[in-house]
Amino acid sequence: MTALHPVAAPGPPQLELRGICKAFGAVVANDGIDMVVQPGEIHAVLGENGAGKSTLMKIVYGVTAPSAGEMRWAGAPVSVASPRQARALGIGMVFQHFALFETLTVVQNVALALPGSPDLGDLARRIDAVSRRYGLPVDPRRLVHALSVGERQRVEIIRCLLQNPRLLIMDEPTSVLTPQAVRKLFETLRQLAAEGCSILYISHKLDEIQELCDSATVLRNGRVSGHCRPRDETAASMARLMIGRDLPHCRHAAPADGGPARLELRGLSLASREPFGTDLNGIDLEVRAGEIVGIAGVSGNGQQELLAALSGERTFDPADAVRLCGVAAGRLGAAARRRLGLGFVPEERLGRGAVPAMSLADNALLTAHGRGLVRHGLLRRAAMHAFARRCIADFNVKCSGSEALAQSLSGGNLQKFIVGREIVQEPRVLVVAQPTWGVDVGAAAFIRQALIDLRDRGTAVLVVSEELDELFEICDRLAVIAAGRLSPALPVRQLNVEKVGAWMSGLWADDAGAVAEEQMHVA
Repeated sequence: MTALHPVAAPGPPQLELRGICKAFGAVVANDGIDMVVQPGEIHAVLGENGAGKSTLMKIVYGVTAPSAGEMRWAGAPVSVASPRQARALGIGMVFQHFALFETLTVVQNVALALPGSPDLGDLARRIDAVSRRYGLPVDPRRLVHALSVGERQRVEIIRCLLQNPRLLIMDEPTSVLTPQAVRKLFETLRQLAAEGCSILYISHKLDEIQELCDSATVLRNGRVSGHCRPRDETAASMARLMIGRDLPHCRHAAPADGGPARLELRGLSLASREPFGTDLNGIDLEVRAGEIVGIAGVSGNGQQELLAALSGERTFDPADAVRLCGVAAGRLGAAARRRLGLGFVPEERLGRGAVPAMSLADNALLTAHGRGLVRHGLLRRAAMHAFARRCIADFNVKCSGSEALAQSLSGGNLQKFIVGREIVQEPRVLVVAQPTWGVDVGAAAFIRQALIDLRDRGTAVLVVSEELDELFEICDRLAVIAAGRLSPALPVRQLNVEKVGAWMSGLWADDAGAVAEEQMHVA
């Protein structure tokens, strides 16, 4: 692969970075970064988790001040001291970790990012119009804490679009969007670029980079390792420039036959506690030891409610609507279900999967306290740090050690730690939501292989994900959730993307004959 610099366009660049450096103590996040973004250019920023991408974007957006270097905007030197100043220049940003107030509504959150005091009624109508135009459905009246991760992603994108930016920074914008929503988003971005808006696009999905982006800057260990034109490259060649080696692939043998049922849902019906949530209706599912079952679906169709019912965050009657390892678990809380052998990875990393201001050792304690980290009610600090160090080593988490705060890790590295924390405990049942959200291609392959290996050791694994490619790669059987109802779970070999896409609209009744035949065969 030939590393090259993008061709300069007439007139000054929209954004130019010269020798940008940023250090956090002994950790150098950015080391002499040079980058040029032309007006109307869609420019990708590639790199492994921890390569310095998000730090660089936060410098451009005024969240973080550089230690050294110069930023030029439309040809003139500029110092961006705050996001407010960035927005005044015309810079908007969609964060990987959402910058939303959970106790406010969607329209209130959007209003906070706009100048002045916009009328909320008028703004709600504008949000409705933009969401329909760009295929990003969201209700302006809903409270943010009641939204799924995918719906929050839509809010972030809509909020930026309403600011009419001259430079739009997007940090993993499609990580929890459906393929249909991604297509609509790409149409939007191309339209914005044609109107002169520059776009900085961070993604670990190399096929998206190839399809969408005009040029790319590749970072490795905080430095620029090269530039390329994605359309002239392959996913493999970009991966080599990004991670310095060939892209790994998962090894997935056929599952063993006849394992006992470890997770059973029997006619699970549950009204949502949120006024705009999704009720669960008659959900039946069985996950056996030694298999991975996936659940696909458009965000906001009951995934959030189902995960709460499985994890023990929500208890209910009848108790046997959920059975764990043969035990009726509907009335059991999260701790009791963990004692039965349940492991759980929530879709939200910060605030649900980990406490941002706590160290990795303390975060290990949150779910692994029953693994010898507490004795006679007293914390065993040495054991906590040893457990955290094992997670760090086994899952190649880039951090300063077990004392590192969760909020100091990149999104992908924190995800590896949270997934590793559950897998190291060897659960009998593992429920995991969005396992590779915001994770680079190498780390994503590592996590997927770890889930397959856990399955091979006899664990029953349930994966809820909006990444269809991921589900087809690692799952043995696959179901679809739509409007709070769950389709039958069929072997992946009997499904394809087109059929799953149709099922996302609740159309699996059209396949009732094939489903019934398959179920008779299994019985």
